[in-house]
Amino acid sequence: MDVVKEVLDAMKAAGEPVGAGRIAEMTGLDRKDVDKAFDALKKSGTIESPVRCKWQPKV
Repeated sequence: MDVVKEVLDAMKAAGEPVGAGRIAEMTGLDRKDVDKAFDALKKSGTIESPVRCKWQPKV
């Protein structure tokens, strides 16, 4: 599975704003891979940050 999609799916499943560390715990992915996926999702405008250092998918 594509790491970016896996991270986005985990964010949706969390149902609340989450940080990269929490996503790494949920998915079992390496934190560096989660950080790279977060960067890609930020650049594409797919996620937003309602709280400092926590992210959620845009509705």
